[in-house]
Amino acid sequence: MFITGYVDFKANDKCFFKESIEINYSSNKYFIIFRGRLYNKTNLKNILTESNFKLESNSDEEILVKLFILYGYDIVNYLDGVFSIAIWDTKKEELFLARDHFGVKPLYYYMENRVLYFSSSIKNLLDEFHLTPILNEQSIGEIFGIGPAHTPGFTTFKDVFELKPAHYSIFNKNDIHFNKYWKLDSKEHQDDLDTTCAHVAYLLESAINKQLGDEKNICTMLSGGLDSSIMTAYAYKNIEKNNCLPLKTFSVDYLDNDKHFVKSEFQPNSDNYYIDIMRKTYKTSHKKFIIDTPELAKALKEAMLLRGYPGMADVDSSLLLFCKEIKKECPITFSGECADEVFGGYPWFFNENSLTSNTFPWSLATLERQNILNPEISKKLDLKEYIDYRYNESLSEVIFLNNDSESTKRSRKISHLTFNWFMQTLLDRAERMSNGLEIRVPFCDYKLVEYVWNIPWEMKALNGREKGLLRLIMDKNKLLPKEIIERKKSPYPKTHNPTYLKVVKNMLLEIMENKSSPIHNLINDDYVFEILNTDGKNFSKPWFGQLMTGPQLMAYLIQLNMWLEEFNPRFEL
Repeated sequence: MFITGYVDFKANDKCFFKESIEINYSSNKYFIIFRGRLYNKTNLKNILTESNFKLESNSDEEILVKLFILYGYDIVNYLDGVFSIAIWDTKKEELFLARDHFGVKPLYYYMENRVLYFSSSIKNLLDEFHLTPILNEQSIGEIFGIGPAHTPGFTTFKDVFELKPAHYSIFNKNDIHFNKYWKLDSKEHQDDLDTTCAHVAYLLESAINKQLGDEKNICTMLSGGLDSSIMTAYAYKNIEKNNCLPLKTFSVDYLDNDKHFVKSEFQPNSDNYYIDIMRKTYKTSHKKFIIDTPELAKALKEAMLLRGYPGMADVDSSLLLFCKEIKKECPITFSGECADEVFGGYPWFFNENSLTSNTFPWSLATLERQNILNPEISKKLDLKEYIDYRYNESLSEVIFLNNDSESTKRSRKISHLTFNWFMQTLLDRAERMSNGLEIRVPFCDYKLVEYVWNIPWEMKALNGREKGLLRLIMDKNKLLPKEIIERKKSPYPKTHNPTYLKVVKNMLLEIMENKSSPIHNLINDDYVFEILNTDGKNFSKPWFGQLMTGPQLMAYLIQLNMWLEEFNPRFEL
């Protein structure tokens, strides 16, 4: 279900909210659409009661409208959760839009001639209001230079924007205003190691318990890594109190993956051994879903449609299939997503080449990205220039302290980039691919992130290890087996089955041999054929992150062609 509507100050009926709820208060009428989850709902109800507001229901919408009446735009400072909100104030003739701290819930808009259209889905926005999608040079910069990430506030289409995370907007007959209501402030960290460990443990457990609430039918995504194991341990403790054991846990793998697994810097070991340790430790009811190559490739189109643009290829489609299976048994699952961003878990936090690359460290194949462009477009657009502009623009927001060590300064830079770019891509992936399953991400709790942001890098990366502080905390609290605590970071699993390479190679070849395929308008055909002929090995670095190598690059190009066919954009290049 999407947030969808428009406000037109030229029309008699100025607003249209699809599937909205009408709330009447005093002599005024409000329309609201809310998507998300309020984790402090009880507290919000108490605030209203103490302020003499009578609640006719327990609905989130009524609570939000009456909080809006009480606090106005400052309502966002009282909300703890994930949300996108649209409220139309009939008397003021004013639209209020808001999005949660990290943008877990999406919200897009398009403005033309004093009409503002909005939706939580790009495709829905375009389809519902019959808007023409347009590709310009900036679009190409996003798709080929930044993609599958995107610049905060922008999309792949001209004049289609997203409301940035931690922002609200006010649209009335006079103007449109955007306000940032929350940011990470750089402050001196004064706590010693023991105090820091105790406070992080408190904040983490509070975040998890807050999101667990009194839910009974929950589960966790369990990979056997540190982050998902932490979610599993705390979830077990919580439902043990409610006599709801055993805890359900789920993992995903691919047909014949163990047979074809190849150890690498990014994937040092497979998950099964560690999953088994956690399953036995907490006696979970565990299910492993095995995905085969044909269904993984077939789901690429659905995954692209849910994103609204070319995404992380089979890294997306596998999560989509995984979520569909989980949803059959549980409506809510907990994920360890965002722990790497918060506590410094990615290789680029430690790799000297990445730290000194002066570009986004998960996207180092700048030259290869340029080479993939159609030669005519390549003459007009320097992708490195576009990437550098976005990179430096983002870093200009970072605030350093006088007593920051060089390593902490570098940590602030890399963390800022990772929070605002890489994490957004993964949160968008989780939200879109969940397809109705509710995925909760306690590591993305803003109070936890605020505190950890200012912990010096030497403490955060204790003993020179990724997530060293988090490992120590788990060791102190005796929540996890030693082998789990010491396990090296291993990312979301991808397929190593050579049949997948064969399938996507054939799919891309078929697209390339079809002269009417729209992708020909954007790419260098000779270079893409070289990718096909070398199985993507002419790309010296992953296309994006750690997982998008040869087969995933081919799948990205397949999704790009599917996207062009589906949206049929007009070109302004």
